[in-house]
Amino acid sequence: MAITYKGFNTQGKKFSNAYTETGFTIAKQDLINHFNIRKGEKLQLPDFGSVIWDMIYEPLNDATIEIIRQDIQDVIAYDPRIEADNIVVRQYENGLLIELNLLFIPDQAMENLLINFNTETSTATVETV
Repeated sequence: MAITYKGFNTQGKKFSNAYTETGFTIAKQDLINHFNIRKGEKLQLPDFGSVIWDMIYEPLNDATIEIIRQDIQDVIAYDPRIEADNIVVRQYENGLLIELNLLFIPDQAMENLLINFNTETSTATVETV
């Protein structure tokens, strides 16, 4: 029997639209929500969140890239629905771009994602490449 993941999402929705999301869509939104929380920011869960926001103004050298890659792998490992590989970290004028291949395990669906950590808006957003 196939497992169906259901979630609730109001981001980018109008009141006339349904808020229920399923499958890969909700897994990607959960991933972005996780990246938008700084490590130590969530009450009673000090290990939850991402260190990328703390690393964003550091020089992008091999050590910093490795810390960011490890953090991405830790965040993705937190969710049993997804796996990632081919993680590429790039810098641009407003923050960091993370490109990765994301596998949604229940459907074996894979997408190439670009996650934008934007310092002007202080948000992480995702788009499919």
